Amino acid sequence: MEGLWYKEWHPGRRFIIKIRPGEFLTDRLRAFAREAGVANAVILSAVGSVKNARLRGIKTGARLPITEPRMHVHDIEGPLELLGLDGNLVPDAKGNIDCHLHVMVGKSSGEVMGGHLFDAEVFATCEIMLEEVVAEGLERHASKSGGVPTIFIDREE
Repeated sequence: MEGLWYKEWHPGRRFIIKIRPGEFLTDRLRAFAREAGVANAVILSAVGSVKNARLRGIKTGARLPITEPRMHVHDIEGPLELLGLDGNLVPDAKGNIDCHLHVMVGKSSGEVMGGHLFDAEVFATCEIMLEEVVAEGLERHASKSGGVPTIFIDREE
């Protein structure tokens, strides 16, 4: 089908992951995936609190490809309420798990910020519901047109 790629996947194991205060979210997710033998996964739900969050947004009026000058990086000290975490875990071309995560965090003032999450330190707790994605031929590669790493789907098995 022109303009999109797709691959059917099947649900695998489901996990409840609790990350302790002081740990970094993406480090712990990668370590979990390695230990549990999870190659691909999707975040179903996440709640908790974080601090020292680093996220990015795309600047207004930016064009493709997305490059550093077209991004705005936010470093937010916190603590912050973790209002939403969305994303997936897919290996890169070298087989290392890559976390593509988007986050919404709330400040004590009620202001909400969100964007692509680079990382955040867990403040009080972080509880994540994660589902394994059972599919072959998925990898994350740098996209020449988009400028950021995206899922590559090998349609031949």
